[in-house]
Amino acid sequence: TVAKREALTGRARGPSMDIADEFIPEATFATCLNNMPQPCVDLVVEYDGDILLTRRQNEPAKGEWFWPGSRLYKGERLDDAAVRVAREELGLDPVAVERLGVSEHFWEASAIEGVDTRHTIPTVYRVVPEGDQSIALDSQHDDYRVVTEPPEDANRYVVEYFERFDI
Repeated sequence: TVAKREALTGRARGPSMDIADEFIPEATFATCLNNMPQPCVDLVVEYDGDILLTRRQNEPAKGEWFWPGSRLYKGERLDDAAVRVAREELGLDPVAVERLGVSEHFWEASAIEGVDTRHTIPTVYRVVPEGDQSIALDSQHDDYRVVTEPPEDANRYVVEYFERFDI
């Protein structure tokens, strides 16, 4: 509901629409990815005084240390997506959510059959969890680490965010 979104993000919103978060058939999703960029949110999570990275289990960036993130659903507000991703991918309830900026990623891999490359447009958020919370990774990630600078084996977009957003 609108009231719930306002409570999560701390600000009133204008008109909204229903959120379309249902499964998209792979062939339909492939057509979309082959013809247009995908809007996403990426999270720079401040955890235990440092920055949290997760290791991805799917393409693009499979096996690499990267930012938690996900696609934006139709009808979903960006700020709400940042809160959703923190909860779904990490099991965290954020107390602070700050939009840092927008990036663009070009990938030479995809987990979707028939899609060889991807172009994503993530809106990047700084997220601070409320209190002392434990990480509960979803199935897209197999590990996490907390860092003060980009590790040598981090994805290039991790390095970019550290530099660009002065992390």
